Amino acid sequence: MSVRMLESDLPICFSQVGIVSGGVTILNDVSLTFLGGAPTVLIGPNGSGKTTLLKAAMGLLPLARGRITWAGQEVSAPARRAIMFQHPAMLRRSAAGNIRYALSAAGAVRAELERRTDELLTLVGLESLGARPARRLSGGEQQRLSLARALARDPAVLFLDEPTASLDPAATKAIEDVVRSISARSIKVIMATHDLGEARRLAGEVVLLHRGAVIESGSAERFFAAPATEEAKRFLAGELLI
Repeated sequence: MSVRMLESDLPICFSQVGIVSGGVTILNDVSLTFLGGAPTVLIGPNGSGKTTLLKAAMGLLPLARGRITWAGQEVSAPARRAIMFQHPAMLRRSAAGNIRYALSAAGAVRAELERRTDELLTLVGLESLGARPARRLSGGEQQRLSLARALARDPAVLFLDEPTASLDPAATKAIEDVVRSISARSIKVIMATHDLGEARRLAGEVVLLHRGAVIESGSAERFFAAPATEEAKRFLAGELLI
């Protein structure tokens, strides 16, 4: 898998972004800058706007106000980004067939399909399961296969929406190991999670969202050691943010 220089796509800048659905404000005046490096992890209560922020970055939702730029360019569909949703659908074909389909859709050269399929299966630890029907894989294996399909686009930035939700500890560790491997290949990972332990293990930067607004953002080390806001302190203490 190729390693892509990120300067052409980063930073991603949200400038006073607002998103409204059915008259309800989902994101409210969000201003953030995502740089390269270790994963950025979005945390916050259910309904805080994490998934909406990821979809907005992908260009899947219209903005009510504000703008999103990639390296200063306001473009609607940067080619080198990918997203993995919490509940991915598996195609009715083998694990390898799912990846080959994703590679073909991304414009991969036919002569490279088998090599890149094998490479991606190995990257996510499914090299021995390529012939197995994707829908017969375990939940954790399907999540890793979904990661491989997202990586078929050779993205510079990968958005992950709760990739370990409902997985057991072993499957969670397998996903986290893949995320570390992806990040080590100079792919920027921006990931939403409900799991504070996972955020501690993976994040270089943390963004805390509540009611569609950014409560606090900064380095993970500082955030977990000395949160600056009362809301962050309460959230880390396990209290409910209402």
